[in-house]
Amino acid sequence: MKPYRNLSGKSGVAAYECGDGFIRVRFIHDGIYEYTHARPGRVHVANMQQRAEAGRGLATYISRFVRENYARKLD
Repeated sequence: MKPYRNLSGKSGVAAYECGDGFIRVRFIHDGIYEYTHARPGRVHVANMQQRAEAGRGLATYISRFVRENYARKLD
């Protein structure tokens, strides 16, 4: 996983991993979650991947638009 740059300095995201059709996000206090094209969908995964690479807005996007709609929790 790549460390999340956290340009705002306030994010709950520690790291992420992007791949074809998925993103995995490691939260500082809550483990790793996987989001896929199947759940929550292509548009959300693309938006999350974009924010992850930019280092800004990922946790906010997840809390506003995705919430509990993840494919699976990995740990």
